[in-house]
Amino acid sequence: MQPRRPPAPALLLTLWLLLSLALRAAAREHPDVPARPPAAVGLPRGILQLAARTALHFFNFRAGSPSALRVLAGVQEGRAWVDPQEGCEVNLVFSTERYNPEEEAEERLGKCSARVFFKNQKPRPAINVTCTGLIEKMKRQERDYLLYKQVKQLKSPLDIVSIPDNHGHIDPSLRPIWDLAFLGSSYVMWEKTTQFLHYYLAQLTSVKQLKTDDDGIDFDFTVLLHEFSTQEIIPCRIHLFWYPGKPLKVQYHCQELQSPEEASGMEEASAMAPTELSNF
Repeated sequence: MQPRRPPAPALLLTLWLLLSLALRAAAREHPDVPARPPAAVGLPRGILQLAARTALHFFNFRAGSPSALRVLAGVQEGRAWVDPQEGCEVNLVFSTERYNPEEEAEERLGKCSARVFFKNQKPRPAINVTCTGLIEKMKRQERDYLLYKQVKQLKSPLDIVSIPDNHGHIDPSLRPIWDLAFLGSSYVMWEKTTQFLHYYLAQLTSVKQLKTDDDGIDFDFTVLLHEFSTQEIIPCRIHLFWYPGKPLKVQYHCQELQSPEEASGMEEASAMAPTELSNF
């Protein structure tokens, strides 16, 4: 008599046991390689776009250059994993474009790869980002210095109600002020972002240019940040000190219901960060 075939459930169980033994053997052979958590279920919708924008907030702040500001054009590829005890890790590749739409077309496009780690329910995600297709260092320095001179020539105190205005228009003469506000706000938006909360600069509502003992630009300004998940508009007062090619200094305080250590901060970053940025 021929032996009876095992029923389908028994066969599946046997295959599952063999696969489990093989995986355990592989883990014993490579003990130093941690097992990556499986692709997560229940990730926030649009997690790849959120990670890309957060990486760009960090990139813009660390670059410390209004002429190097980038915005997201699109996400090419990416994957996300969740460790329930630690947080969410996102690895992705995305394209960027120049923030200032008046720049030459051949210099507008770029590409970045990034690793973004969102700690569970905590702001200030850990980021490593590398970008290519940026403007040349010499040209960037020239544009930064031209912007610096334009700001220095503005009348003081500045009489500004809001940028952009109620029709979304930014006067060309005020574009340098807006770009500096965007630069300083990039730090605030990066530091406050979590895997569920993310921000974008909606409006600059006040600017006060301060006198300094050196040649740097010293601004106190107030911005309105739009938080997408809650649709809240959050006022933040930011103090920025900037000089082309030198470290950017940022202090801020945001008006919201949260602990003081999460509502304010200060930071200094070099305009050259070779471990985080490329083509600079």
